[in-house]
Amino acid sequence: MNSLWLDTLTRQGAVFLDGRVARFEGSPPLDSDSFVCDLSHEGTIHVGGVDAASFLHAQLSNDVLGLADGNAQRTSWCSAKGRMLATMLVWKHAGEFEVQLPRSLQAAIQKRLQMFVLRSKVALSDASEVSVRFGVCGRHAADVLADEIGALPEQDLRVADREFGQVIRLSPLRYQVIATADSGIAMWNRLAAKCGRGAAADWDRQSIAEGIITVLPETQDQFVPQMANFELIGGVSFHKGCYPGQEIVARTQYRGILKRRLARVEGIGAAPAPGAPVFAAAFGEQAAGSVANSAPKVEGGFDALVVAQVEAIKADSLRLTGADGSPLKVCTLPYSVPESA
Repeated sequence: MNSLWLDTLTRQGAVFLDGRVARFEGSPPLDSDSFVCDLSHEGTIHVGGVDAASFLHAQLSNDVLGLADGNAQRTSWCSAKGRMLATMLVWKHAGEFEVQLPRSLQAAIQKRLQMFVLRSKVALSDASEVSVRFGVCGRHAADVLADEIGALPEQDLRVADREFGQVIRLSPLRYQVIATADSGIAMWNRLAAKCGRGAAADWDRQSIAEGIITVLPETQDQFVPQMANFELIGGVSFHKGCYPGQEIVARTQYRGILKRRLARVEGIGAAPAPGAPVFAAAFGEQAAGSVANSAPKVEGGFDALVVAQVEAIKADSLRLTGADGSPLKVCTLPYSVPESA
C-alpha cells in the first residue's frame, strides 16, 4: 500500500486485518446512504505493449479485443478444466489495460500469466502501488461524488478520465476512484467529511447484493463461470476464439445441464469463511455447495453468495455446518437466472 495513503488511513483510525480495513475506530455508525472505503486489498496488473489486447483476449473469458478505450469489463481466467482461477475487472486506457483482482491472488496470477507471454510484445507489471484506489458506495454515492468531480459515467462499466485519474461506475450504487496519491488523499478527505468511512466488508456486502462473485484463494479452481452466474453479468463472451478452458465453458453453455448455480443468501451469526461447505437435507451429509463470498450486516447476521445445487436453492433448504445446521435464506438477485435442471 502507498505509504502516504497508509499513513492517512491510520491517522483516521483505520484498523487493518489481513491487509483489509476492518473498521475505523471512533467513526460514527455506518450510513448506508453513502460511504467511502479503501480498496487497497485489490491488486492491479498493468498490461502494455502492442500485443496487449490480443494477449489478454487469448487468456481471458471475455472479448478484450472488443473493449474500447474508456470501458471496463468483468472477466475471468480459467484453468484448462474451465474453472475460474481468478475473477477480474479490466479497463482500457490509452490503448493499454489495467487488470484488477484480489491482492491475495495478484502476484501468483501475474507470474503465471507471464509464462504465456513467450514472444508476444507484452509487458506485465504490478501497478498496485502506483495509485490510490477507493470506493464510493451507497444510495447517495453518485450525488456526493458528482459534487466533487462533476459529471459521472451514465452507464455501468464506463470509465471517466479526469486530471487526477479515473472513476469507474460499477453500478448505480458503486463507484471506484483511481487517483494519484496526493489527489486521492485530498479527495478522500473531502468525501469522508460528507459521508461515512466504511470497511472492506461494507464494500463486499454491496457486491454480494449485486450478485457479483469474487474468486478468492479458498475458492480457486472450483467454479465453471456459469456456476457463478458469470455469463449473466457479462463476464463471458461466447463469440470469441479459444482461451484456457473455453471448450468446457462453451459445452456447459450449449450442451450441458447446470446442476449448480450462484445464489444470494442471508443468515444469522458470524459470517462464514469463503469455501465453507453448505448443506441441504436432500443431500444428507454430502455438501450441497460452498460459500463464495460473505460479509456481516450492520444490524447483525450476514449476507453471502453461495454456489450450490440448483435443487437445494429452489427448495430454499440450504444450511451451514450440516443438514440440520443454521438455515440460509435464499434472497433475490438483481438479474434473472434461467431455469436449470
